[in-house]
Amino acid sequence: MTRPPGRGTKDDPWLLRTPPGTSEYQIYRDDTTDPARLVCTVGSTTLYYDARILQDLHAMLAEHGDWMPLGSTDEQKTPADGTVEAWARSQDNPVGGWYGLKKGYRGRVGMYLPPLMEALGLAEIEHNARNNRMRAI
Repeated sequence: MTRPPGRGTKDDPWLLRTPPGTSEYQIYRDDTTDPARLVCTVGSTTLYYDARILQDLHAMLAEHGDWMPLGSTDEQKTPADGTVEAWARSQDNPVGGWYGLKKGYRGRVGMYLPPLMEALGLAEIEHNARNNRMRAI
């Protein structure tokens, strides 16, 4: 398994690029919170995600068994059905709703979590300019 640059800690976050490769961002795991969370910093914006999304999304993708569109969008917009983003907000997912933890910034799961999953060897993602997909490894 290839690890992304960084150790995934606050002092040494993982350094990643969005699926199209257009933006860099940092993310690390914070186990001092309950629930443990992933802290994602994009420019001056910080987003928080429930850390269990990595295992839950991997399990869902493995069960899905094929490519799934990412469908990344802001919290205020409705994601397309059948996308990773829609699943990450669904009442039917394992947490019963949002994996995003910071109100107003709970979206964009489909933008920031797939590259981390790819770097950790959990998923394969496409790197096109638009309409990227992912699948479990």
